[in-house]
Amino acid sequence: MASVHSAVSVIAAKRDGGELGDDQIDWVVDAFTRGEVADEQMSALAMAILLRGMTRREIARWTRAMIESGKRMDFTDLPRSTVDKHSTGGVGDKITLPLAPLVAACGAAVPQLSGRGLGHTGGTLDKLESIPGWRADITVPRMREMLADPKIGAVVCAAGADLAPADKRLYALRDVTGTVESVPLIASSIMSKKIAEGTAALVLDVKVGGGAFMKDLDSARELATAMVELGTDAGVRTVALLTAMDTPLGRTAGNALEVAESVEVLSGGGPADVIELTVALAREMLAQAGIHDVDPAVALADGRAMDHWRAMIAGQGGDPDAPLPRAKYTETVTAEQSGTLTRLDAMAVGLAAWRLGAGRARQGDPVQFGAGIEMHAKPGDSITAGQPLLTLHTDTPDAFPPSLAALTAAYTIGPTPSHPTPTILDRIAP
Repeated sequence: MASVHSAVSVIAAKRDGGELGDDQIDWVVDAFTRGEVADEQMSALAMAILLRGMTRREIARWTRAMIESGKRMDFTDLPRSTVDKHSTGGVGDKITLPLAPLVAACGAAVPQLSGRGLGHTGGTLDKLESIPGWRADITVPRMREMLADPKIGAVVCAAGADLAPADKRLYALRDVTGTVESVPLIASSIMSKKIAEGTAALVLDVKVGGGAFMKDLDSARELATAMVELGTDAGVRTVALLTAMDTPLGRTAGNALEVAESVEVLSGGGPADVIELTVALAREMLAQAGIHDVDPAVALADGRAMDHWRAMIAGQGGDPDAPLPRAKYTETVTAEQSGTLTRLDAMAVGLAAWRLGAGRARQGDPVQFGAGIEMHAKPGDSITAGQPLLTLHTDTPDAFPPSLAALTAAYTIGPTPSHPTPTILDRIAP
């Protein structure tokens, strides 16, 4: 029987500012997944959505249709409450690495489906793959075993191909058609995967600033609100924190460099901003999971989180004691004057790390595990002329000139101390 819908009619309805009906949304997402709606037609619809927007009902239905294009995971029979975290991506954002084992150490199960980096933002899977032997691809039965094991309780792995497959296809189109910025499409892309993943609760870390996808608080708040509404409407307890991303998180950007810094945090040390955000997100996750009698700051300090980290890495084939890859070449940027570091631009640092080999220009490109940047000072620190500011790491020394070029205006040294931006800017709840 022929469909009552056509791609052209759905595109035209949204182009003219109309509100798509449930049956139109269900049909177009399903037909696109099956190949009946062509890529150029879905690209035109994505542009119409970018320009015309969507209502809360439309976004919820679109997200549901994306979920229904594949399989849903179910962890309701696990002995622990499940809770996940999603970050919209930034520079030096290694928070998942200490956070997942920390929350597991406090009694929740953390099924963390993560991705690989693209452009200036690093990918969690790339970071973990710098650990010898560690595997991102594990079976669902193995994932369940690790989540149920009281000594592990956390998994960080790649999403299977059957999880929201419509989103995978649409994401690839958005990237090449100038429609990435659409809030309804960003929100539904993130939340379709997170809801399909089967977690009972979710905490969102929405980055704001020069090194983030959302450059200002208003747009970040719009995205966070849309995602919290989607989670709530789907029965997933959801809350969002808006967090600063004008300056890189921590003192490293790059795969193995960030793993080493994460291990430092799990060992009771590490940069203050990484510790602050890890503990804040852990508290939100535990609250959403209904766990109120454990202080994650204590579990981080007393070594319990480190025990879960080691078990989690070993559970996916990794050797937590193996030396991490190191780049063959380094070059150091020194301060030209004394004063106070008043600015360190996250986007510039991320771009430089990418040029050194820490990131990729296209999906599927290889990355250098040892490449990246060490930051020896952060805004607010006193600087003496000649002291190291940044150390660049790479296996390809030809990458130094373009990386250094990206850093020429990345920092400012001034005569007076700056007022540091708070790490956590706002909280969005249902």
